[in-house]
Amino acid sequence: MRYGSILGGAIGAICMAAAPAAFAGKANDTLVWATNKEVNVVLPFYNNLRETVISARHMWDTLLYRNPENFEYEPLLAKSYKWVDDLTLEFELREGVKFHDGSKFDADDVVATVNHIVKPDSGVLSRNYYDWMKSAEKLGEYKVRIHLKDPYPAALEMLAGPIAMMPEGIWDKAKKDQTGKVDYGTIPAIGTGPYKLASFEPSESFTMVRNEDYFDGPRPKPTIKTVKFRTIADPETQIAEIMTGGIDWIWDVPKEKAEQLEMMPQLTVVNADTMRVSYVGMEATGRGGETPFTKLKVRQAVAHAINRESIAKNLMGGASKVVHSPCYPSQVGCTQDVPKYDYNPEKAKKLLEEAGYPNGFETELYAYRERHIAEAVLGDLQAVGIRASLKYMQYQALRGLVWDGKTPIYNMTWGSSSVNDISAFTSLFFEGGRDDNCRDDQVIELLKKGDITVDAEERKAIYKKALTRIAELACWVPLFTYSKYYAFADGLKFEPSADEIPEFYRASWK
Repeated sequence: MRYGSILGGAIGAICMAAAPAAFAGKANDTLVWATNKEVNVVLPFYNNLRETVISARHMWDTLLYRNPENFEYEPLLAKSYKWVDDLTLEFELREGVKFHDGSKFDADDVVATVNHIVKPDSGVLSRNYYDWMKSAEKLGEYKVRIHLKDPYPAALEMLAGPIAMMPEGIWDKAKKDQTGKVDYGTIPAIGTGPYKLASFEPSESFTMVRNEDYFDGPRPKPTIKTVKFRTIADPETQIAEIMTGGIDWIWDVPKEKAEQLEMMPQLTVVNADTMRVSYVGMEATGRGGETPFTKLKVRQAVAHAINRESIAKNLMGGASKVVHSPCYPSQVGCTQDVPKYDYNPEKAKKLLEEAGYPNGFETELYAYRERHIAEAVLGDLQAVGIRASLKYMQYQALRGLVWDGKTPIYNMTWGSSSVNDISAFTSLFFEGGRDDNCRDDQVIELLKKGDITVDAEERKAIYKKALTRIAELACWVPLFTYSKYYAFADGLKFEPSADEIPEFYRASWK
């Protein structure tokens, strides 16, 4: 469907609407936001979908808080912290903090949270975010130590990001699945954050209400009473609802639609940089069976076939930039000084011929978001003889296929859970875990060494070697950073941030 026709359909919907929906906006002190993603788990640790990362930052607190203005680490649930040595962090905890169920926060909760998520059978996703910790130890009612397995330079960044604090005993409330295995993703959603969960309809919506007892700290207390998320799969419906007042905030608006929405006086449209990177992965190991992508020259052909500059400029716009390494440029340890693949269709065809595919071949390209991006990639591949059909599906389903090695080639994205360290990106994808479709021993060894190297310059040098090797293997082709278009009600005061976590507790009505 052409974008112009989508907007035209939305305008038609406005003409038929009798009045804006009554559940959104300033009058009801309810901010309604929507994306096309289905949220089945709102808990941190057990879903790394971006919408879940956002909900976690609103409903849970961490020991530290990374100030979005200066990227300094400030105590949040902690009152103070210090390095005892390279393997020990000590925290004095904030007193008087309560969980949403009224129970008090203290050292027992920190110890229970850390010691649970580091267990091999805890079921947490993105294990490299947590596996650097060995254990937590209680020193007093409001004093704890976290013991590290090895020196870990990204420790403070992780403690200010994905490591949310849960109440002691919450893990015992987990339900069992049909096989009798404990599913910790079913525990109650109880945190200490500025909002608390009011209702949850899996795959449809969840509603958060302001925590009236939120403590005074570096995070501002929310002014908007209610924040509701809705899954709206159809982009035309999203546009129609934001224009009629049914919802207040959307993002990932395609460039052409955003430029047309800018003409609407009731809306504000903003384009902002994000830490998210689009990429094309190829299963190089043959785990799911032999395919053309197990051949290096085929993977190199794919890298040369994709016109990344054109896609970034024409479909993303704004601050979107082509990247050449599997990391976001601002992340500590990231460099773009690696072997590069220019857009060269003729070279791509020659490489395919040398690989034994003079007439190309047929395959399936898997994707889960921004269909127009995947279709652009698909078009570039078809132009050099790789005749790919698009397999478009939900994120969780695609993620499982990738983990099983059953997706020969796929277009996905990664936002690092907004962690500003290379270990949250490169190490996740290339250190031998479920997301590693390369499985190169040299890369794995370099990344494991870089992750525990404290000396900053030595660490950068190690990661440069790893990133160079990854580029040479061409099993993972970085495309561009996401430049995200936001559209929201003109009566809403909202500032986007590069970490791709909209802080609705900072938002307010004008």
